[in-house]
Amino acid sequence: MDRYSNIYQNHAEQYDALVSFEDYEGNLLPAVQAICPLDGIDVVEFGAGTGRVTRLLAPHVKSIWAFDASQAMLDVAAERLAADGVTNWTVGTADNRTLPIPDNSADLTIEGWSFSMYFVTTPDSWQQSIRDAVLEMERITQPGGTAILIETLGTGNEQPRYTHDKMERLYYLAEHEWGFTRTWIRTDCRYESPQQAEELSRFFFGDEMGDKVRNHGWSIVPECTGILWKNIEK
Repeated sequence: MDRYSNIYQNHAEQYDALVSFEDYEGNLLPAVQAICPLDGIDVVEFGAGTGRVTRLLAPHVKSIWAFDASQAMLDVAAERLAADGVTNWTVGTADNRTLPIPDNSADLTIEGWSFSMYFVTTPDSWQQSIRDAVLEMERITQPGGTAILIETLGTGNEQPRYTHDKMERLYYLAEHEWGFTRTWIRTDCRYESPQQAEELSRFFFGDEMGDKVRNHGWSIVPECTGILWKNIEK
């Protein structure tokens, strides 16, 4: 089992603690709404994890189906959504490349920090895996709907930066071969203390990031996030 799969299957609560501190300025929701108005729409989410994006969208949409490969992550998502008092959601276990949803079911399909996990889980065929997931988005999105990809452009950076060559290639493919448009926002993480910032950063991103956070004494960790979107025409 790779490191991230281990986190998603065995440390979902700690992962949820990490993402709960992200985007403290609330930039992500307005950015999504500027691309696709949310009132009264049906949404299918790919790679929902513990429901960070799900919880953001649920109060504004008609319905949201949230899928993830990890049942442990979805269990946390369901608990958090129920605590929020919203009832227009459903969660289900599925691979991003094969969701049990009929064609043309959603006004919006969306993924957050999920497709890039194929860099790790299918390292020899990650481009095909992500392309298959994008095609699944296109299948599920009704004509005139929107597909949105949300992926990192660097945690610990104040300006967008590709974290490695595969990420740069993903953005290139999405823009130049798959027809997506892109922008970026800051989604800085504000923790309760520098010690907590270091602990959670080290837990997920590894020692290099943990050391960087400690050396800067950050309780607010800068983060850049890319948003890519495509209007679906069939």
